Amino acid sequence: MKILVLNCGSSSIKFQMWDMTKKTTMAVGIAEKVGIKGSFVKLEKDNGEKVKFEGEIIDHQTGIEYILGILTSKNHGCLKSLNDIDAVGHRVAHGGESFKSSAFINENVLSEIENCIELAPLHNPANLKGIKAMMQLLPEIKQVAVFDTAFHQTMPQHSYMYAIPYSLYSKYKIRRYGFHGTSHSYIAKRACEILNVDIEKQKIVTCHLGNGASMCAIDGGKSVDTSMGFTPIEGLIMGTRTGDLDIGVVSYIMDKEELPLSSLNTVFNKQSGMLGVTGISSDMREIEEAAWEKNNERAQLGLDMYFYRVKKYIGAYTAALGGLDILIFAGGIGENGPETREEICKNLEYMGVKIDPAKNDKLRSKEAVISTDDSKVKVMVVPTNEELVIASDTFEIVSAMN
Repeated sequence: MKILVLNCGSSSIKFQMWDMTKKTTMAVGIAEKVGIKGSFVKLEKDNGEKVKFEGEIIDHQTGIEYILGILTSKNHGCLKSLNDIDAVGHRVAHGGESFKSSAFINENVLSEIENCIELAPLHNPANLKGIKAMMQLLPEIKQVAVFDTAFHQTMPQHSYMYAIPYSLYSKYKIRRYGFHGTSHSYIAKRACEILNVDIEKQKIVTCHLGNGASMCAIDGGKSVDTSMGFTPIEGLIMGTRTGDLDIGVVSYIMDKEELPLSSLNTVFNKQSGMLGVTGISSDMREIEEAAWEKNNERAQLGLDMYFYRVKKYIGAYTAALGGLDILIFAGGIGENGPETREEICKNLEYMGVKIDPAKNDKLRSKEAVISTDDSKVKVMVVPTNEELVIASDTFEIVSAMN
């Protein structure tokens, strides 16, 4: 079965063509600057060749039509015709409380995704554009929605509720939802496969550390807590997001700076985090260079804050789980930052975490156990693969319908 995976952003469309009989990608690419001057599509073929196509992409439907044309083109395509596509899997940011798992897209599911727009106003509308574009271009194709929030729907109520008037939860469903669910689910399952252990008997903490970052406490294969909340801003310090913040700071800054709430949203989402603290960049590589090679004090402060916040969540989640068997690092920083992993795990020996410097040093984007042989907790690097999760869920749902 051949499955097209689409991840539509406000001005981009990431795509992958999967052959699920082999669980391999046939093509990977992205359309960028959708609806903006200078739009283009980048394609990486299964042989590693990279091609760039420039041309006006006025909207998501045009972009997807362009992508389908490339995938079936004589010179650069991997498909003989569009009939070779058996199904389409979509990344959908928010499923609210309606979706505890991925879902075949019908009118009811489409309606529920639309109802969640107010919970994810920047993401769900773009996801819907991709779904509706495929309905127009290939009306008979089966489509599946895979939700970032679904994995975290197993959290108990005491984990996801906020201590606000219960009436506000009842009226507006204000609660912790969490995100990066496909990533946390994948790396936990994959780690247990590598270790050949039963996930239902494991207590796991997963660290998805990228420009957007979150952590998850997983007990017996189920999410019981996660660091992101009602929105992706809560939790860890991120590239440009504050992470955890006293809400009193919001009203204080509004008063002192005479800023409207809309401007503060930009401050806390786009101008804070590592960029805000260091004044250098949101890119961890540039911050590490400034701190360790140029002795920049604010860069070092940013790193210290970053490591401390992750370490604090590891401790909190270990307490919540009643122990820890596996600690996993993933995401751009988690997979490619041996120094970051070392600093986060430093002084956690008391709880059974022992990093092997030789295993950890220079390890980048590879599956590996990086703890010592006598470490009570297995510490691992597992590169995430959210697109494979989307393709796999789509395959399972569509196969069950045939």
